[in-house]
Amino acid sequence: MTARDTLLVLHDLRVHFETERGIARAVDGVDLTLYRGERFGLVGESGSGKSTLLLSLLRMIREPGRIVAGSAHLEGTDLLQLDEETMRQTRLQRVAMIPQGAMNSLNPVMRVGEQIRLAITEHDEGSVADERIDDLLRRVGLPAATSGLYPHELSGGMKQRVCIAMAISLSPQLILADEPTSALDVVVQRRIMQTLAGLQNELGATVLLVGHDMGLMAQSVERLGIMYGGNIVEVGTVEEIFAAPKHPYTRQLIDSIPVFGERRDFRPIPGGAMSLLEPPTGCYFHPRCPEVMDRCRALAPDLRDTAEDHQVACWLHHQDSIDV
Repeated sequence: MTARDTLLVLHDLRVHFETERGIARAVDGVDLTLYRGERFGLVGESGSGKSTLLLSLLRMIREPGRIVAGSAHLEGTDLLQLDEETMRQTRLQRVAMIPQGAMNSLNPVMRVGEQIRLAITEHDEGSVADERIDDLLRRVGLPAATSGLYPHELSGGMKQRVCIAMAISLSPQLILADEPTSALDVVVQRRIMQTLAGLQNELGATVLLVGHDMGLMAQSVERLGIMYGGNIVEVGTVEEIFAAPKHPYTRQLIDSIPVFGERRDFRPIPGGAMSLLEPPTGCYFHPRCPEVMDRCRALAPDLRDTAEDHQVACWLHHQDSIDV
């Protein structure tokens, strides 16, 4: 890996949900390093564990889910070991989240300014001047008058900008963005991502962006992680991932992206999404993989370096990828 300033290190992070049918392994042994000031994207199908991973970093996993193992060190402090009061102060001050679906995240009977004020005072003692709220709104591209409006008076893009204003209100080091452009049209998506990138540069923060749109991610982040079945199966720069994807799942995701003006046959990923309650033995992707070997069915590969800033969990790219 390159010698960059490390901000967050996840090791063997596991989140399980106990159900009547058994234990669902939503996050199943994730290792990941994020650097200071970078934009990192996490891509995968619905149910792959992306949103659950973000919530675990804020310790906001609700029953019947629980974090059963692992660590999440933010500048050396394990977020998973903090007492609840310290964690409450850490939220928004050091780690903030832009939720998925802003229309469902705002209180419909409270004015925008009061919601921003409440978010700040919940995590930071002291009064909040109106001028501070107006400044936050302007920084996300909204007029100060937005403060006096109710959520139903805002467009979808404006609601998302309000959520971004809340997230940056205490200048966090790490911003978690859970599909922040879902349900928005393409033009508004681009503007929201431009706003987020500008604020990230202004704050010097790290952004962990979750989504399923590979095309949008390619335009918005510097590095990508590919997630499947609660595991990260590949990590690399955007250029490396698209030019030379290593994992068969990554290649199939890229092949599924429509290209404007190009006529080609789309190749859907065969099979269905794996069951988190009854995952297959070995590599979780092996039942859908066109290059499966005997070793894939028996043993799960770990995430290893294949080149500088490129990691993959696949027996095809490990030196000991021989049939058992």
